[in-house]
Amino acid sequence: MSQPIEVIATPAAPPAIGPYSQAIRAGDFVFVSGQVPVDVRTGKLAEGIAGQTRQLMENLRAVLAAAGASIDRVVKVTIFLGHWEDFAAMNEVYASYFGAKPPARSVVQGPRIPEGTLVGLEATAYLG
Repeated sequence: MSQPIEVIATPAAPPAIGPYSQAIRAGDFVFVSGQVPVDVRTGKLAEGIAGQTRQLMENLRAVLAAAGASIDRVVKVTIFLGHWEDFAAMNEVYASYFGAKPPARSVVQGPRIPEGTLVGLEATAYLG
């Protein structure tokens, strides 16, 4: 018997601005759509690469919580980095969110991410 596919939406993270969901829960997996470093309390982008990375991770945490998951259940992350020279600063903040078992990860330089955005991410979590 197949398990339902559930749309995940939370006001605690930036809303979807197109025909997509913040996340989808399919069985034991949660697929989190691309996140931007916007603070939903202010509606503004966080400042600097460290601030934007921190905001991304908090937005990810909020979407995962809405799906009944937590950051320690993340198995794969793709980072979209606007400028490669920001890698070390992004990596330092990113690493602070994961313990001894960080997820698999890819980092792609993507200069065509939204205006003012220095970094973005998408993630997959496993709940099983």
